[in-house]
Amino acid sequence: MRKPRSTLITTAGVAFAAVMGLMLPLTGPFADRAEAAPTGIRVSDGRVVEANGNDFVMRGVNHAHAWYPDRTGSIADIAAKGANTVRVVLSSGDRWTRTTASEVSALVGQCKANKVICVLEVHDTTGYGEDGAATTLDRAADYWISVQDALRGQEDYVVVNIGNEPFGNNDHGEWTNATKNAIGKLRDAGFSHALMVDAPNWGQDWSGTMRDNAASVFASDPDRNTVFSVHMYGVYDTATEVRDYLNHFVGNGLPVVVGEFGDRHSDGNPDEDAIMATARSLGIGYLGWSWSGNGGGVEYLDMVNGFDANSLTAWGDRIFNGRDGIAATSKTATVYVGGGGPGAGTAPNGYPYCVDGGSSDPDGDGWGWENSRSCVVPCGPADG
Repeated sequence: MRKPRSTLITTAGVAFAAVMGLMLPLTGPFADRAEAAPTGIRVSDGRVVEANGNDFVMRGVNHAHAWYPDRTGSIADIAAKGANTVRVVLSSGDRWTRTTASEVSALVGQCKANKVICVLEVHDTTGYGEDGAATTLDRAADYWISVQDALRGQEDYVVVNIGNEPFGNNDHGEWTNATKNAIGKLRDAGFSHALMVDAPNWGQDWSGTMRDNAASVFASDPDRNTVFSVHMYGVYDTATEVRDYLNHFVGNGLPVVVGEFGDRHSDGNPDEDAIMATARSLGIGYLGWSWSGNGGGVEYLDMVNGFDANSLTAWGDRIFNGRDGIAATSKTATVYVGGGGPGAGTAPNGYPYCVDGGSSDPDGDGWGWENSRSCVVPCGPADG
């Protein structure tokens, strides 16, 4: 294992380090609590699934909304490239301008209109313990509670990523309890969404802290509905490191996604081919960093130049159009397209989605009629 000698913070809030280990038994402070029955996106047998039980494999990218709130067309542009998920950077107001509840609601609406799943994350926690400007996971949980009204009923469409890269290379041993406490705080507040938690060490978990404690963190969630996110940059510069880390989670029945990665970085050269191929072979999600707007010397992480969807960079072309890329492997969530079994494609109001879409809605009110019952036209007026 190699501990990075330094980290780099950019205007897009990225900084990094990375890898290895074994799982703990499924024990924890809430292990004896009755397991809830989550609705919407959830974890089942170590997999991320939709409400109908179908696997949902994230294929998408990150978008830095908090720093570029005027780039409102980015979600549509990302979706048009084939992504089924967009991870959206928000701010709790502790470090950058606070993302308001109305903004959150609008972002969710944009995701739904473009048939992508929203992974919403608070970025102000980045590098806590090493970066003096970063805030705690507890503060991030407070933010989520403050915007909870914007997220009610959106469990089919939204994953709550509690805090980005919540510890740097210092005090990363505190990650386990801080993460458990944040999960508990959100569950006590009534959140039933799938939660996502990032690894420490600037997301790369070179210390193995998340890897070694993931089982107890998962067990601490009374809903058993927590997904683990590792960020793969310079620490993951060989296929062996990539496969070993991800296989630890899959082999132990724990849900994992690659929440960020690039094709190169200042802390080393990540093996993006191995990351994408391993994610495909294991059937797990990946979310590349990032659509556009990087600075501080890591502009090469932009997938398009200047937020122009028609100007792909080499990295953008690789992740969207290359082998094991988004265009070849992404599948739209069934909540938007229907099908897949009992309860598939259910709108927030409990009615099924119309399989035939707009053709079922002759008067344009958002309601249709299929299989001898009313149905909701996806993204129409009745799809609240």
